[in-house]
Amino acid sequence: MAKQSRRLGDILVECQRLSEPQLSAALKVQEAQGGRLGEILCQMGCVERGTIRQTLAEQHEIETVDPLVQQPAPDALALVSADVASKYQVLPMSVAEGVMVLAMADPFDREALDVVRMFTGLRVDRRYCEGQTLADALAEYYGSNVARMIATLGHDDMGSEQTEVADLASHLQALAREPTVVNLVNLIIHEAIEAQASDIHVEPFEKVLKVKYRIDGILHEMTPPPKPLQSAIISRLKVMGGMNIAERYVPQDGHIDFNTPRGKVDIRVATVPTVFGESIVLRILDRTASLFDLDHLGLGANELKTYRNLLHQPHGVVLVTGPTGSGKSTTLYGSLMHIYSPHLKILTIEDPVEYQLEGVNQIPVNPKRGVTFADGLRAILRQDPDVIMVGEIRDQETADIAIRAALTGHMVFSTLHTNDAAGAITRLVDMDVEPFLLASSLRAVLAQRLVRKICEHCKCAVEPSASMLERLGHRPNGYHGDQVFYAGTGCRECRQTGYNGRLGIFELLVVNDKVSEAIAERASAVQMSALMPTDHVSMAEDGYQKALRGLTTLEEVFRVTQEN
Repeated sequence: MAKQSRRLGDILVECQRLSEPQLSAALKVQEAQGGRLGEILCQMGCVERGTIRQTLAEQHEIETVDPLVQQPAPDALALVSADVASKYQVLPMSVAEGVMVLAMADPFDREALDVVRMFTGLRVDRRYCEGQTLADALAEYYGSNVARMIATLGHDDMGSEQTEVADLASHLQALAREPTVVNLVNLIIHEAIEAQASDIHVEPFEKVLKVKYRIDGILHEMTPPPKPLQSAIISRLKVMGGMNIAERYVPQDGHIDFNTPRGKVDIRVATVPTVFGESIVLRILDRTASLFDLDHLGLGANELKTYRNLLHQPHGVVLVTGPTGSGKSTTLYGSLMHIYSPHLKILTIEDPVEYQLEGVNQIPVNPKRGVTFADGLRAILRQDPDVIMVGEIRDQETADIAIRAALTGHMVFSTLHTNDAAGAITRLVDMDVEPFLLASSLRAVLAQRLVRKICEHCKCAVEPSASMLERLGHRPNGYHGDQVFYAGTGCRECRQTGYNGRLGIFELLVVNDKVSEAIAERASAVQMSALMPTDHVSMAEDGYQKALRGLTTLEEVFRVTQEN
């Protein structure tokens, strides 16, 4: 009894989950407004809801269970449907003598307890299970929500694609409004967001409709929906994206504002006609995700110091280069956040605006309304800006305006799609930008790629591959036994891939006098690379050093740099 009489706040303080001043402030709010202390602490941001639940479980002597370690009994799982388990966040563990042991994310959810009792006719013995652990267990023992729904759909035909009526817009609209299709599409998008995927690919083939999530830069194939649902699923995505549902033979673009419990997620939708139907890619732009500051991008200490100094130049052009999905926008946003001041007028022109920055005027590109990068940049120059960010330099007109803006006293940030830093310079010259203007305005080029990080949960030391060392420019006989490389063996935390999350590898080219002269003389990328100082760090070398520090693998560095 003594243990049960201990107060929630006291337990939180004893376990160092809450400070005395925070408890005092919460008690004052409770005294003035009433309500439960746990709810008040959550609203004040002092303690997470999961911590409150765990502490309440301890207070009431409710045992904690990990279903991924202590496996549920199959006969218990059969008594509670997947839908009920998912909706109420419960997982049956065992049944004996009329009592079901039930793992719960919230052991005090009376509605969940009543529903389980009603469906099973059993008494319930509660166990506490941490929320994410329970979600992982539900996915493992019942399958993902999408997989379960697809399994229940089976191969019931919702309308043959061979019939002429399927070509009618009215019929496609009707298919897109089917509750089953609406729920399935919403589940596919929701699970991709929860898995932190950057893209969803819906690809039609002759006998199957494939769905893939791009997670940490790699595509993962998911449970395929029934082929007969192809027209309905694609039509639903086009309706959500505001596209012409009847036009199936030309590429289209659209966007979806998708609401999640954490906030709104913007999704760019692009369709392209293929032999077996329209292929759709959804790019997920999660505006609720936190942006990295420059310290957390992965730049080396020397490169970070140099890059920060470049950002505070009064005028000039700084370019960030790399392929699509290499984190260029994140670097530019981090750069703007670093230099932001109420005393600076900062404007951006982007396609699209991926993250909203406080205090920065951001303009979305909209060609249908006459707002291109070039037109938007001209308008920005009439707004008396100090700093300008151009989402991408795609043509000569945009490049010329950006460079002339830098020459007239503005700091300009932008991106290019090139393979390395030196290649950005030759790319601009190939766009017919005047070399002498480029030499006068360009301050630096930062080339980057994203490599997958080794999963910390299954990380172990490995012997480096001699061939991989050679490919990255490091002779095997130069390898010392005291240098340790690592790799992930694969676990549930990383979906058996050995990787979890990504970080950047970089190459910073600072335009010094020698490089500036080479630009004016139309030097090639190879010639400019030869002018790099002795302490210049190539992208492959930066990746090698990060592999040596146990952050990534040699194979991953080679994959993204493709050095020979």
